[in-house]
Amino acid sequence: MAKVLMKGNEAIGAAAIAAGCKYFFGYPITPQSELPEYMSRELPKVGGVFLQAESEVAAINMVYGAAGAGARVMTSSSSPGMSLKQEGISYIAGAELPCLLVNIMRGGPGLGSIQPSQTDYFQATRGGGNGDYRMVVFAPSDVQELVDLIIEGFDIADQYRNPVMVVGDGMIGQMMEPVEFKTPIKRELPEKDWATVGTGGNRKPNIINSLYIAPEDLEAHNIKLQAKYQKIKENEARVESYKIEDADVVIAAYGTTARIAKTAIAKLEKEGYKVGLIRPITLWPYPYDEFKKINPNCKGVLTVEMNNGQMVDDVKIAVEGKFPVSFYGRTGGMVPTPDAIIEHVKKISGGER
Repeated sequence: MAKVLMKGNEAIGAAAIAAGCKYFFGYPITPQSELPEYMSRELPKVGGVFLQAESEVAAINMVYGAAGAGARVMTSSSSPGMSLKQEGISYIAGAELPCLLVNIMRGGPGLGSIQPSQTDYFQATRGGGNGDYRMVVFAPSDVQELVDLIIEGFDIADQYRNPVMVVGDGMIGQMMEPVEFKTPIKRELPEKDWATVGTGGNRKPNIINSLYIAPEDLEAHNIKLQAKYQKIKENEARVESYKIEDADVVIAAYGTTARIAKTAIAKLEKEGYKVGLIRPITLWPYPYDEFKKINPNCKGVLTVEMNNGQMVDDVKIAVEGKFPVSFYGRTGGMVPTPDAIIEHVKKISGGER
């Protein structure tokens, strides 16, 4: 199939429709508004339904209803809008409903700005709602990967009966790049015999719920959920790494920030520095094992993000105290530069060559 030049937000919508998504419920917020605009135009053409809800809270509960009926459904928002959805996301995870969530992040806290950011790492990976729940969280670094992960994300959600979130900063939503719509790896997906689609008088009705009054019942449900999350950890962690086995310094970065880090690494290599990269593609499950492959004589790991240092905690867990971990980041919609990353790498490695 020929490649098509698309803006990131519109590519998300095209990928979702290609994956069989028939329902979108959302509310406009910059910098992801092109996505609901695209879905409002294109979903009806394939027999789907777009509905602009009266609020983000309403939208996520509409997702709950459609997912409970077994439909492929998604919603999207940007940082403060995603904050409003957190209660519903917790309900969806508790009820074990598959759906796709997209967060095109902007600067915070509060209303913040409309500029690109990565300030929702904690919210996405630690759970912004109540309870011990988890979501698969993808962090693509270009529009092609964004498309691929959207398409596969629907299958992963169905396989595990669990919400899947795709996070990107405002840049990936707004940039235009050529994309190809590929057929995802075939997964054996279970029948949705749990869905509320009517009984025809042939069985007991299905009940979709996340409420367990008896503590024994709720504990049993939580144990079941944790077993599922363990399977996701074993099967779905994704990572890209570059020359970490002999690196003097390793950079850890995700999303479009990792692209900036690659530019810095290319410049550093020309000056004789040995610099590696670990790019988590899944922020959860986090690819901790990849850090075990780092050169044992590495002088340090530099975490680079568009926030005040949220992935740093996971990097420190991953390195197990073997290497010093430092951080460089920009906030408020400011973007790290290759030159600033280079400066930090040189400090860690001991100065000029």
